[in-house]
Amino acid sequence: MSNYAVSLLTRMLEIYSPSGEEEELSVFLAPEMERLGFHVWTDDVGNVIGETGRGKPIILLCGHMDTVHGRIPIRVENNQLYGRGAVDAKTSLAAMIIASSTFIKRLPGKILVVGVVDEEGEGKGIKHFLESGISPDYAIFGEPSGVENITIGYKGRLHLKITCETQAGHSAAPWLFENAVEKAIEIWKVIQELHFPQEKLESRFYSITSCLTKIRGGKEASTVPSKCHLYMDLRIPPPLTSRQVFEEVSKRVMQYQAANLGVSVRVKIEDLIEPFEVDSSSLLVRALSWAIRKVRSSSPRLLRKTGTGDMNVLGNALKAPVVTYGPGDSHLDHTPNEHIGIQEYLDSVQVYREAVMKLLELHKKR
Repeated sequence: MSNYAVSLLTRMLEIYSPSGEEEELSVFLAPEMERLGFHVWTDDVGNVIGETGRGKPIILLCGHMDTVHGRIPIRVENNQLYGRGAVDAKTSLAAMIIASSTFIKRLPGKILVVGVVDEEGEGKGIKHFLESGISPDYAIFGEPSGVENITIGYKGRLHLKITCETQAGHSAAPWLFENAVEKAIEIWKVIQELHFPQEKLESRFYSITSCLTKIRGGKEASTVPSKCHLYMDLRIPPPLTSRQVFEEVSKRVMQYQAANLGVSVRVKIEDLIEPFEVDSSSLLVRALSWAIRKVRSSSPRLLRKTGTGDMNVLGNALKAPVVTYGPGDSHLDHTPNEHIGIQEYLDSVQVYREAVMKLLELHKKR
């Protein structure tokens, strides 16, 4: 099985599949999974779905087929397999397929292995899958946590565009006019100071962080700027919600506008994703932790990451235990040096397999 596992991953890496160009990989995976014994179909957006078993519980193992752009020559050096997607995140998807194939026709429950499209883009793959109405009892999203770690939380994301407008004037007499760029910066400082009692300000995870990602304003050199656009990225921790933070931002912006006559401000949501953190004592976390200890003889670390991923979408939509788990060093994501240790990959196959068996056992006893 190990030879086939390495062969499958290598072939997946050889198929270049940046977001929007996943079709070749999906065409490869569907018949490959059928040969392993899965019932397989491809949905309207190109997600590949393999099913085995029936009844309850339903366990979803979900990975993504797309990568960022940028080819990396496929090669093996010092038992490290190099290629675009070796970490983010074809290795996780391959490991899920191999692990699940060992349960074909002998599973007291159902496993869905899903390869989604567009994870690196706007997430249309996972969103479309959720619209199908399938309701798993447990879900693991395949992203690089490291083979001995489990990601149990991601912060939410609030992307905002703020437009500040004032009356234009001549820059030779700037005291006569409000400068839209300067006013926009004042608004940014107001937003930076926004905090809630529920936060733990000493924690990178449990506090709001804010980043000004782009500023665009002004025209001719002799004109006081009359319009400025600010683009900002706020990361939101549980137990807050991104919607709650947006409402408070809007409130404070309106207060600023009321105190600054002649300044017009508009706030627009560019993107909003809610934070998610799974209960660390859930059956899913316990099963994965047990599996890691068995396979790697090591106690797992539970990670809470300051980024945002499809786990947020899954967890908040399903209202079920969801974690992120997969082999690889996430610091290699999107880099020209992306690679995975072959033994780590093979160990992750065993971890997925052992975790599913333990989860079925725990679910039956609950």
